[in-house]
Amino acid sequence: MDVRKIVAEIDAKIASLQKARAVLMDLDDSAVVAKPQRGRPKGSTNAAKAAAVNTAKPKARKRNLSPEGRKRIADAMKRRWAERRKAVKKEAAPKKEAPAKK
Repeated sequence: MDVRKIVAEIDAKIASLQKARAVLMDLDDSAVVAKPQRGRPKGSTNAAKAAAVNTAKPKARKRNLSPEGRKRIADAMKRRWAERRKAVKKEAAPKKEAPAKK
């Protein structure tokens, strides 16, 4: 057999298989119903508005406490706890009575 004739037959068979594949793919695509996509649709104008709003707000700055402010707060807390300890001692003092002996 001639090699050219064999190659021509193979090319013809490839072409017919490609046509059959294309037909099957078209049938498959038409049978499948597309699911709706979740989320914001592409090209939505709301995305541009949301981006503009987000860029308008400045980022919150971290607040730092000065050493003087930290000392004032520490002193105030020490006074508060000292007052609480005094109040507890005053309440607990009458309760420490000795039991009566017979």
